[in-house]
Amino acid sequence: MLICSSGLQPFVKVVKSNAYFSRYQVKYRRRREGKTDYYARKRLVTQSKSKYNAPKYRLVVRFTNKQIICQITYARLQGDFVLASASSKELPRYGINHGLTNWTAAYATGLLVARRALTKLGLADKYEGVKEPTGELVLTEALDDEDAPRPFKAFLDVGLKKTSTGSRVFGALKGASDGGIFIPHSEKRFPGYDTENKKLDAEVLKKYIFGGHVAEYMESLEEEDDERFKKQFASYLEDGVGSEDIEEIYKNAYQAIRDDPTFKPTDKTKDWAAESKKYRTPRLTHAQRKEAIEAKIAKFQAGKDAADDDEDEE
Repeated sequence: MLICSSGLQPFVKVVKSNAYFSRYQVKYRRRREGKTDYYARKRLVTQSKSKYNAPKYRLVVRFTNKQIICQITYARLQGDFVLASASSKELPRYGINHGLTNWTAAYATGLLVARRALTKLGLADKYEGVKEPTGELVLTEALDDEDAPRPFKAFLDVGLKKTSTGSRVFGALKGASDGGIFIPHSEKRFPGYDTENKKLDAEVLKKYIFGGHVAEYMESLEEEDDERFKKQFASYLEDGVGSEDIEEIYKNAYQAIRDDPTFKPTDKTKDWAAESKKYRTPRLTHAQRKEAIEAKIAKFQAGKDAADDDEDEE
């Protein structure tokens, strides 16, 4: 410890002794990499012992620069298992070819994964969700019939994403909820919620569900800066999509998702599995490794014998 003449301690040098390092415990790998919030994960994964081995399902929503990924997962000791998965890259199949990372695309991806999971579980006909979204808060409720199965329940897993009001995470949540999955939530984080009046403006939320905010921005940008509008919405204009067409595109897409939510793999131009194997070194068995070593030894001895013969001749 260093002390100045006035008697105050300007700074304290922390001495990390042998005892410190012998007791040091490293954090989990995914915490060190900054990928997992284990404080949140513990609470999302832990299941009540009274429910025995029943899985606790999570709606996992993740964003990249080019796509939105939604998965219904559950945890086991071996790791996480995926029940159903959907990506916004599948949306062109349903007629949504642009804006695959915006709020409305998140809603469509959430709807797709919900309908896909319920179809897989045989609950799609019993729990249809909200067929015509109005922007109001509607939670999936159990059916009146006593023998009917209860609604499929999942909890939202946002990862490291900030849960600010109007975030795209809640677009995926709303889509999955309207798709027929019971996800406990309130209206406080949806776009259109007024913090002062403590009320949700359903019209604002409905506008976001059908891409109205994108249409409004297209119209305003076209009026203010036509050159920038043509550059920013070039792909829309190439396909002849205007601001007045957006709502109809999303309405048709939502109906198409409900009609056929099953996953269909895209046609591959190459056999990528065979292509990757070209550059992969195959793993050798123990017998093959021994043979290779014996061959090297024999080659080395043959070269040594040849060198000895040359010396004898000289």
